[in-house]
Amino acid sequence: MLVPRFYEDLNVLHDKTMPARTYYIPASVRMNDLVEHRERSDRFLLLNGEWKFQYYNSIYDVTESFYEKGYDVSGFDQVTVPGVWQMDGYDTHQYTNIRYPFPFDPPYVPQDIPCGAYVHNFEYHREKKASKAFLNFEGVDSCFYVWVNGAYAGYSQVPHATSEFDVTDLLNEGENTLAVLVLKWCDGSYLEDQDKFRMSGIFRDVYLLKRPEKTIRDYYITTDVEKDSVVVKLDMHFAEPVETKVTIEDKYGAVVARGETAENGVLELTVLNPVLWNAENPYLYQVILTMPDEVIVDQIGFRTIEIKDKVVYFNGEKIKFRGVNRHDSDPETGFVINVQQIKKDLILMKQHNFNAIRSSHYPNAPYFYQMCDKYGFMVIDEADIEAHGPFMLYRKDDTDRNRFYHWNEKIADDPAWEKAIVDRVQLMVQRDKNRPSIVMWSMGNESAYGCNFEKALAWTKKFDPDRITQYESARYRNYDITYDYDNLDLYSRMYPPLQEIEDYLKNDGSKPFLLVEYCHSMGNGPGDFEDYFQMIHKDDRMCGGFVWEWCDHAIAHGTAENGKTRYYYGGDHGETIHDGNFCVDGLVYPDRTPHTGLLEYKNVYRPVRIVSYDQENGQMVLHNYMDFDDLKDYVDIFYEMTQDGLTVEKGKLANVVASPHSDAKVEFKLQVPNTGKIYLKLIYRLKKEMPLLEHGYELGFDEIKLANEDDRNRQAVKWLEQEKVIGTIAVKENDKQIVLQAKDFTYVLDKRTGLFENMQFAGRSYINHPMELNIWRAPTDNDMYIKLEWKKAHYDAAYTRAYRIEVLQNKHGVLIMEHLAVVADTVQKILDVEMTWKINEDGKIEAVIEAVKDKEFPDLPRFGIRMFLNKKMDEITYFGMGPQESYRDKHQASCHGLFRSKVAQMHEDYIRPQENGSHYDCDYVELTNGQCGIVAVSKNPFSFNASVYTQEELERVSHNYELKESDSTVFCMDYAMNGIGSNSCGPDIMDKYRFDEESFQFQFELIPFVKG
Repeated sequence: MLVPRFYEDLNVLHDKTMPARTYYIPASVRMNDLVEHRERSDRFLLLNGEWKFQYYNSIYDVTESFYEKGYDVSGFDQVTVPGVWQMDGYDTHQYTNIRYPFPFDPPYVPQDIPCGAYVHNFEYHREKKASKAFLNFEGVDSCFYVWVNGAYAGYSQVPHATSEFDVTDLLNEGENTLAVLVLKWCDGSYLEDQDKFRMSGIFRDVYLLKRPEKTIRDYYITTDVEKDSVVVKLDMHFAEPVETKVTIEDKYGAVVARGETAENGVLELTVLNPVLWNAENPYLYQVILTMPDEVIVDQIGFRTIEIKDKVVYFNGEKIKFRGVNRHDSDPETGFVINVQQIKKDLILMKQHNFNAIRSSHYPNAPYFYQMCDKYGFMVIDEADIEAHGPFMLYRKDDTDRNRFYHWNEKIADDPAWEKAIVDRVQLMVQRDKNRPSIVMWSMGNESAYGCNFEKALAWTKKFDPDRITQYESARYRNYDITYDYDNLDLYSRMYPPLQEIEDYLKNDGSKPFLLVEYCHSMGNGPGDFEDYFQMIHKDDRMCGGFVWEWCDHAIAHGTAENGKTRYYYGGDHGETIHDGNFCVDGLVYPDRTPHTGLLEYKNVYRPVRIVSYDQENGQMVLHNYMDFDDLKDYVDIFYEMTQDGLTVEKGKLANVVASPHSDAKVEFKLQVPNTGKIYLKLIYRLKKEMPLLEHGYELGFDEIKLANEDDRNRQAVKWLEQEKVIGTIAVKENDKQIVLQAKDFTYVLDKRTGLFENMQFAGRSYINHPMELNIWRAPTDNDMYIKLEWKKAHYDAAYTRAYRIEVLQNKHGVLIMEHLAVVADTVQKILDVEMTWKINEDGKIEAVIEAVKDKEFPDLPRFGIRMFLNKKMDEITYFGMGPQESYRDKHQASCHGLFRSKVAQMHEDYIRPQENGSHYDCDYVELTNGQCGIVAVSKNPFSFNASVYTQEELERVSHNYELKESDSTVFCMDYAMNGIGSNSCGPDIMDKYRFDEESFQFQFELIPFVKG
């Protein structure tokens, strides 16, 4: 073997690496713009680019000294660094959430560890004033050995931390050779069990820093914020002592403090009348550290975060984290993420009202935090630790309780792992300690609790007492042992039901409550943003939460014949251990197209809300949910009043004044029309100048229904009360059918089901397949547990049968009275149904359905009718909640209006197909082919879907690019649909959103028509 077995030695984490230090990019002269453009520094030599590469299935196959200078690498392939070799076609992708993809046998890993050998030639020229050279790797998974010009330079692990090597004595003037051997697994992999694709390689930047011998090696900036001043303390550590001038400038370049360092490197400066940093106003100062041969420019922000009376305060104000969990993930580059990709995420987050990010579950690239400083995000910086796998070890007692009880024994509470765990926390804190955006340190994720995390928390609190700490997994430990929680500032939980939060606040409440993960955003969902919002704002001890998670993780594999990207998830690359599409759980698709769940979040967390509106006297109360901005500075408020979906009045409210967390009373009198459904919509647009957002950007809206004399939708009433055409209907019966025939239509009803199997109107065929009573939906990701009960009840195989059908006829039409049931093989009757059809001479069909569910059965997915309309009926108009999909618990981003669309555009194209595109609280729907069509209308609001896909097709395939369109326009008109929730990894759906009625009545009308 060419290398020592450091990769299976818990006592060797790094070899020949420099001590961890704060992140900065030096230059020979002052350079201000080195955050997003650090390559501009003359002391920064980026080594990214095309490297030679050889993949080995096993470390034992690496038998030749490829790292030697002059070694012939002409037979090697070529890859781009940074990159991960799985994206380049080597090895295979694997997604696993909790389980280790290798035997649990620490510190040992599989003997045949896949490896990648990298070789890169580069030019280096020594500078007289910067003779030292430091080689930096910002991210390598999982561990690596380094050689420079054939000489061993060192070893390191911890993928998401910077490893720095002093290579001054190894470099030649002119051409040099850098060689790296990267191993897929090492003992550190037991701490890298994060919920993500497993990828390997040099995935972050590689560069040399040219530095003088006399310079600052590290510095720590702390601030003491007083009422009218800030004391800035700099604690500098020198490579060799050097005279250093320190200047602090405001955002306009004006000097606000200056000084020179003492011999011990400690300096205190006072800034008067400081502007404090916060996420709404990310005001930054610049610190310039000037030495004879080097200048370092850094950004600092003045702010405080503290806990008083079990409440989190930021700059003295109560704070709510409107946060999201974010992985590094891209469908084309894996977890290779550059400045532009980060900025795209941050823009979208700002557009959708987030103010905080958790770096789940590892530190991001160091410039990510500088960008959060600049653009205004509070950050939980999380250590590169997740040891979830011990939870999955084989146990005879397989209960969650027993697993939780023993989870911590193997790693969290085993002193053998202390060095590795504390090291990862220290690497994070030391690198990122000067970033004002970081308000909280997280010890890692889902690794249970024990002595090692006690040590990590104690070190963190002693080193940095000014930030707060969190570690959700502190609750998973041996309850027979007493552990120290004094250094843990928050009580944080993942996916708790609301009742659990209430119980904690009532019975304990000793620490502020943080939802470190909540509202699992997998597929169609989540459906409980509004309920958690209400809980968060109900009690000051609730400091907010971080939604799981930002983006869908998937690998792009080209384009399918239908033009859709082939996104692969767990199991699609032939791997046997995987967790399917559980990684496709974000608020945005892999290409950053927003999910409807992101739109839902945006409007739930709008900056302003209507508290009340007294329509009679014109008194409106608005609440400002911002933490620092007054409404008069932050938003312009526009209004629209609509009648049956058409705007009848619009304008702008006069300057609305409300300080943060307070109400504004507004005089706002409207002349409300006497008829029609009248809605008032307030639209909140950005007024102030902000980074990343354009002036006038819509930040959210409110909608309230206004009262009037007749609040029925006038168009719906017209359809319901249209004049009847006098004529006759001929009725013919045989054993199987009832045929209704009049001048303009022929309807055929199947006597076995009691439902129409053929409908012709004005010489056109309206349906391709028989009508159905429908109780099934293509399961959503959030149905993953309840669908087991649904399938046990055979809801997916249910069909309709008729027992009794009576036909009555008079001169105005036909009345068909039926006794039906919804049944399925092997189980008892699901629904007992009394149904009446009334068919008028003009072809209108009036239906009344009275259904009773057997009490033994679980909640229904839905109930309604399903029609397979002529595919040419592909144009839709409806009055209801839109334009995006909406459900009983997921409609905060929708508003009532008159919407038009093509049926194909109603489909929400989730990567794993599922129920989608429903519209809630509708009065009527028109489907046409431009010449003729059909209207579905009801006196009571209903939901509907219109799709080019059947629910069977949505359930049949595993990927959206595999979908085959139906030969029909599939139209579902629903009395009710079960809620969406977030139970893919969250609590059960709330009772108020369940479709748990045991008896109900559904009335509706179907009206065919010809235009003109």
